[in-house]
Amino acid sequence: MRPIRRLAAALLLGLAPALAAAQAVPAPQELTVLAAASLKGPLDGIAADFEKSSGIKVRLSFAASSALARQIESGVPAGLFISADLDWMDFAEKTGRLAPGTRGNLLTNELVLIAPKDSKVELKIAPGFPIGTALGSGRLALAQPDSVPAGKYAKAAFTKLGVWADVEKRYAGAESVRAALAFVARGEAPLGVVYRTDANAEPAVRIVDVFPADSHPPVIYPFAAIKGPQEEPARRFQAWLRGPASRLTWGTAGFRPAR
Repeated sequence: MRPIRRLAAALLLGLAPALAAAQAVPAPQELTVLAAASLKGPLDGIAADFEKSSGIKVRLSFAASSALARQIESGVPAGLFISADLDWMDFAEKTGRLAPGTRGNLLTNELVLIAPKDSKVELKIAPGFPIGTALGSGRLALAQPDSVPAGKYAKAAFTKLGVWADVEKRYAGAESVRAALAFVARGEAPLGVVYRTDANAEPAVRIVDVFPADSHPPVIYPFAAIKGPQEEPARRFQAWLRGPASRLTWGTAGFRPAR
């Protein structure tokens, strides 16, 4: 064997163990989480902590629960779904794409009426309260009431309080609760309906009043893993979301654990 060939052969033999070891190392796991828009902020921090602890790369996709459930129906590759609404979780479950035994309730929230921080409006939410008068010539910022959970809760509350007719044709529909929050924060709407946690996260708005708990269905965030290659890391992240560090983060943001 010529010297050059002998050298090349020796180099290949020397590299073989290293190549075999490299092939034996599993590729880093990744997890895509489809999450209700109102979870942005605390979930960003929780996911970052989970990445550092587990080595699993987490990609967060925030949108209205309705849009996310339809993505699951269409077969989007993802590992975990966190909804702001039980109905849309039921919808996702009926697609057959959720992993059995992984569904549970994670968090609860409150529904609030907000105004720009410098607004002077004062309202006490009660049956027949003058929401129409308070709006003046403006519109109510509201997530789409026919599909987005926050809008559905708001419509139920206004209906129960007997004032839906006062706002039915006077709301500015938003694609998500965070979009409704932005309308009020920018001063484009004099009033809006969001979750308490959204209001807490935005310094440009203030809470006018909290909707009575019995005026709308309870605001519950269910979650479930999705069948497929990301199911195992999704289950691990579910446990992390209920862990002590995560509970502290949720609580600071204004969420409460679901019972």
